Amino acid sequence: MKKNTSISLYWKCQLIGWSVAALYWSYIGYSGGRFNILIGLFQFLSDVFVYILITHLYRNFSIKHKWQQLNLNQLLKRIVPAIFVMGLAYLLVTVVKSYLFRFWLTPDHVPPFLLFFKLNWAAMLMAGIRLMAIWLLAYHLYHYAQREISIVKENARLAIIAKDAQLNSLAAQLNPHFLFNSLNNIKALVIENPKSARRAIDLLSDLLRTSLYSGDVLLTTLKDELALVKDYFELERLRFEERLQFYIDADDRLNNALILRFSIQTLAENAIKHGIARQKNGGLISIKIIELGGFISISVQNPGEFNIDASAEGLGIKNLTERLLLQYKGKAKFDIIHGAGGNVSSTILIPRA
Repeated sequence: MKKNTSISLYWKCQLIGWSVAALYWSYIGYSGGRFNILIGLFQFLSDVFVYILITHLYRNFSIKHKWQQLNLNQLLKRIVPAIFVMGLAYLLVTVVKSYLFRFWLTPDHVPPFLLFFKLNWAAMLMAGIRLMAIWLLAYHLYHYAQREISIVKENARLAIIAKDAQLNSLAAQLNPHFLFNSLNNIKALVIENPKSARRAIDLLSDLLRTSLYSGDVLLTTLKDELALVKDYFELERLRFEERLQFYIDADDRLNNALILRFSIQTLAENAIKHGIARQKNGGLISIKIIELGGFISISVQNPGEFNIDASAEGLGIKNLTERLLLQYKGKAKFDIIHGAGGNVSSTILIPRA
């Protein structure tokens, strides 16, 4: 079985970077005249090998002493002297190898070593400092950027985990809240209307099976949410009888759109608790769902008066507001206002995915 081998980004940059630099120096030598091809070839190969060796030794040294983990100020205090040390190393190896190649290949045209050093050391030292400064800054800036990206990713991952945990906690609050309200409705029917109480128990059993056993599911399709709402209305009608009427107008094209689980049911529950239950003759709860400018508009209208203090204290509305904020990062909107004819209108705007 063949094993795939690939060159790491670090080695690719080393090879390409120093090869380009060596080719540039060869071109400068060629354009300056008196170019010896054999010397040029040895210079090119030795340049690539020796300068990769110097920078790689520095890389191992910095990794060993964990310089990549330092902050920017601490790192700069170490980089500046490192540049001069590596510049001196560049000077020494460049002078020695350049002189040796000339001495071996063209011994008749080579000046004494001290004279060769005196003529070239300043230019080679400045070139070494410049090149090593570029290499060190590029190397450490890359690692610094990678570290910052990792920190941002980790913070984002932790934020998502925290958001999911908070959403799951809020969703978990709704299950017992919904269950207790339904049990209270059944309790009220047991003595007054045992037959309706039995039917209510059957409905509650279906509701538990279809919704409360969904575990930590945060989103549901509009179709499934409306099925839950219809069962909930039927359960409540056993208590309110003709006092509770409801009408649902939903665009069929939105059936598979994902919305917050228990969102419409919370508005329906609020409409009954603060609307129908307080009206002697009951009334009509109207639910209308349409697509509006890239949003899914869910509007629930019921008779009654809007009490902002009572709504703010209720678990369902408070819970729904927090879940919308967390799930849609502030892009969803929720509002309750007085409508025409003594009605209260609750509206949710959810971005359509």
